[in-house]
Amino acid sequence: MPAHDDIAALLSGSYINYFHCLKIIEILKETEADTKNLFGRYGSQRMKDWQDVVKSYEKENLYLAEAAQMLVRNISYEIPGLKKQIAKEEQMQAECEKKHTDYLKNEALCKSEFLNQCKQLGIQGEKIKRELVDRLQELPDIYDKIGKSLKPLLPGIELYAAFTKYALGDRATEVLPLLQYIVEHGNTTVYEWSYGEPPLSVEPDPIHIEFDDEEHAAGDKIDFGDAAIDFGSIDDAAGQIDFGDGEAAAEIDWGNIDNAGAGDLVSSLIYMIQNAKIF
Repeated sequence: MPAHDDIAALLSGSYINYFHCLKIIEILKETEADTKNLFGRYGSQRMKDWQDVVKSYEKENLYLAEAAQMLVRNISYEIPGLKKQIAKEEQMQAECEKKHTDYLKNEALCKSEFLNQCKQLGIQGEKIKRELVDRLQELPDIYDKIGKSLKPLLPGIELYAAFTKYALGDRATEVLPLLQYIVEHGNTTVYEWSYGEPPLSVEPDPIHIEFDDEEHAAGDKIDFGDAAIDFGSIDDAAGQIDFGDGEAAAEIDWGNIDNAGAGDLVSSLIYMIQNAKIF
């Protein structure tokens, strides 16, 4: 047989029928065109062999029996199988469309929640880190407003102080000193509250936040490096943790607000209120 891809594909199957033979003859009419004589006959032995096969099929209409057998097989098995496959694919398509719709709803919901959160924070949501850091510049004004808004508490503080003095007598101590100071002087530095005079200069705390990840994405892969981690030896005494001895080593110095620097009094008061425990 001539080297032809279509003929090789037809002959590669395990079953060759009448219609395959017709296709092979149509292909040979092109590949064996040079062997055709003046009377329209082909001198190629390959063409003659396949024409003989087709004539044998057409003798006494034998090809009709094979075609009927193929038709019955297609109706009984192939078509129902294809229908089941189509129904299965349509069901999968419907499920995918439903999931796609659900994902779109979830996307819209998440976007709406994100925009609401950004609106509550007062940012656009484009460069979140930078916008949140910019919002920190508004904290001093907010603390000043809080300090001024505490002035109506002065009568309540005086009443509480009078009640404490009446109930405890000479044992009464000064009540709410920090709150009284803020009501009278507003939002000052902790240094001024501690020493009674404002500091010569106030240096704001630096903000150590990197914005490189907003400018250049780091990628999806994590670079763990090539260096191995030395976990030490379990028998090595140097690998043990020294927790110290005695009660002195177990004490933690949490600092004292009286020794604080130049921070805002209102922020310190808010922190104390948030972390206060009432027994």
